[in-house]
Amino acid sequence: MERASSVFWTRRRRDLAYQTLSLLAVFGFATLIVATASNNLAERGIEAGTEFLGDRAGFSLSETSLPYSPDDSNLWAILVGIGNTLVVAGLVSLYSTILGLFLGIARISDNPLAAGLSKAWVEVARNSPPILILLFLYSAIGKVLPIVDAVTLMPHILVSQRGFALPWFSHPGSALSMALGAAAAIALLLWTNRAVTRAQQRTGRRPPWLKFVSLALGSIFLSLVLFTWQDIKADLPVANGPDISGGIVVSPEFFSLIVGLTFYTTGFVAEIIRTGLLSVPRGQWEAGYSIGLSRWRTLRLVVIPQMLRVIIPPMTSQYINIVKNSTLVIAIGYADFMVVMGTMINKTSHAIEGTLIIIATYLLINLSLSALMSRVNRLVQVAER
Repeated sequence: MERASSVFWTRRRRDLAYQTLSLLAVFGFATLIVATASNNLAERGIEAGTEFLGDRAGFSLSETSLPYSPDDSNLWAILVGIGNTLVVAGLVSLYSTILGLFLGIARISDNPLAAGLSKAWVEVARNSPPILILLFLYSAIGKVLPIVDAVTLMPHILVSQRGFALPWFSHPGSALSMALGAAAAIALLLWTNRAVTRAQQRTGRRPPWLKFVSLALGSIFLSLVLFTWQDIKADLPVANGPDISGGIVVSPEFFSLIVGLTFYTTGFVAEIIRTGLLSVPRGQWEAGYSIGLSRWRTLRLVVIPQMLRVIIPPMTSQYINIVKNSTLVIAIGYADFMVVMGTMINKTSHAIEGTLIIIATYLLINLSLSALMSRVNRLVQVAER
């Protein structure tokens, strides 16, 4: 009887039973929380649900990357806030990666001045709270910018309390269509580069498809410029006291956010780059020198491709941290996703639904970013034959 029981109660069935009980306990606990919250909201006369997303937003946003007005719905206001957050995260990721690459190379340089300055940047950035950096920059810019009238720094470049005004251009095509066209061109280039790489791995020779596609896209872009150049007009900023019209205006909040988060993140990226460079054996440098490559070409063609296999996982964590650190803009008033959601929660009293939307949005962004970087990590790894 005991032997039959031991045969039936195998380890696999025991683990399955434990997992089922754990899931039931979690589900029961979540149900209890939802039921308690619903009863408390009902007692206070607050209706739970997502119907408020279709209501009129009724609040304005100082800066938006997408068209927005207070008459739009709450759902569109959320999407506009997400767009602002993605713009900030994308720019900070790009700038910190470029600066971190040069700073990481300077950290291992034989030049004591370059190595010392880069080390000072890294130490200050890594040991300073990011919110302190943002508040310091925002306060310093507020003290420096002129209050009464806009000041001309350079021809058609104005500065006032409103921010920095730069020349821009107007094009008959909409910004959305131009952005979609640029995204399609980049996707085509990436797909072509992947096909070329697979052909090289299969045949040992690299077809010149990428050059042809790049030339074709360049020709299309040049033809569009030539045929529509008469419709492209310069949009120059004009000062009217402290106010500025025309051009493109970079607000102090946006400038402080980009510069502060870039400065902070670059310190971590530089250390990741330095670690990746040091992980490549010294013999790889010497092998590049032995075949006549310069130090720069050895770095670009031999060292950096091997370094990528080491730095992609920690760089993924840094990019995710950029998205999370962007929530600190609530301290300086830039209208990102968190500011939009905070305003909406205060206006509609849907705190639980708003908090769940915040969690789900950041979870979706970070999981998508993690999946993308995992794909990049697989592409840079050595292909097993």
